[in-house]
Amino acid sequence: MTATLTWTHLKLAMATLACDVREGFVEITRHSLAVIGLAVVGIALTLLARPGLQQQASETLMGWLELRQVEQTAFVETPTPSAADRSTAAPMQDLSSDQVAVARWLSSKYKVSPEPLAALVAEAWALGERSRISPTLILAVVAIESRFNPFASGNQGGLGLMQIEPEAHISALSSFGGRLAAFDPLTNLRVGTRLLQGLIQDTGTLEDALRQYALASGQGNNDQYVDRVLAEQKLLDKISKGQKTALSNKSNGELPKFPQAQM
Repeated sequence: MTATLTWTHLKLAMATLACDVREGFVEITRHSLAVIGLAVVGIALTLLARPGLQQQASETLMGWLELRQVEQTAFVETPTPSAADRSTAAPMQDLSSDQVAVARWLSSKYKVSPEPLAALVAEAWALGERSRISPTLILAVVAIESRFNPFASGNQGGLGLMQIEPEAHISALSSFGGRLAAFDPLTNLRVGTRLLQGLIQDTGTLEDALRQYALASGQGNNDQYVDRVLAEQKLLDKISKGQKTALSNKSNGELPKFPQAQM
């Protein structure tokens, strides 16, 4: 009997305590909301009485919102300029003497305006320095792959100067605007050079890397492709060093036709 009474009193005490806590919480919340409401009313009356203070508060709030917007977007990587935003021409006077010689020779041989060639030559030199690949080799690959036609399209899906396959390099092209960025000369040059660099590292020799590159771009005879690229590079090396070649000695300006790269 005693145990039953004790348990009954305990439950009653617990219920009373819970009720008191709930009522106390409600009372505290009611008073807190009342205080907040009074504060809001006070601020509103102050702003209405002083228009200058209202303007200052508005400007402060807008400044805070703009700051928050900057903070939220600060973590987003700055997008790489799209192909349309980048220049693909450069004045000859911006090039070094060896670059000028190569650009003029290529312009004459492949019938391309000097300014676009100047931009490509300058980019090839910059890429060569970063990738440890000879810039004349990069330009030689372009010559054999597309004859410096930025809109060349191959039978196996290769596009642009170095006949890169967009689907195989979609992640690299996405930062430049997507698949069609393969037609942008500078983008194509960068992606193609990265591909050639990887092939050289994987195969261990330049010749094997060029054979793999020929296979990827749809060239028919890999060995002939290697010979043509290396011959073109040798010519460009001579031009860059100021050496005379059979082509540059033509007095009438006519340049012999080289075999066109298979498209």
